[in-house]
Amino acid sequence: MEELRELKERLEQERPVDWTEMPDIALYMDQVISYLPRQHIRFEEGESLTSAMVNNYIKEGLLPRADGKRYSRTHLGYLTAISALKQVLSVRDMGALIGAGEDGHTPEELYAAFQRELDRALTDTAERVPEDLPLEDLPRLALALAVRSYADRLACQRIIDLIRPAATEKKKKK
Repeated sequence: MEELRELKERLEQERPVDWTEMPDIALYMDQVISYLPRQHIRFEEGESLTSAMVNNYIKEGLLPRADGKRYSRTHLGYLTAISALKQVLSVRDMGALIGAGEDGHTPEELYAAFQRELDRALTDTAERVPEDLPLEDLPRLALALAVRSYADRLACQRIIDLIRPAATEKKKKK
């Protein structure tokens, strides 16, 4: 099935750019919003990021404030991760996770860790998608992927619950 082959290829090949490949000049909000969709695999049209979302992420402490009205590579790195993680985590949970990860790490190191985990997850999922699955077997594949997502989400939620007190305490000290 051609659609499965395309899905598998995209899962195997499409990745956000490396830190050094992101623009090294500050961007304005409209440039950030047009840049970010290129960082993710997308199958449907529509806005994946809006200026209101960016402002909310700043307000919630997920993203550093802009330098004037300009956004740096650091902002692009955070927004790349946030845009992916928002598919499965609440803003509160992302805040705890990001807060815990920031301790002693540079934005570049955090972005590299995100990239490694995303690469591993996309590669693992691509391996689970056979290119030649008959149409009648698609529901079973979708169920397997959904159940795996459920199990991963349960484990992730519990781990975030375990790290949240430390992240909250660290935020209070700032």
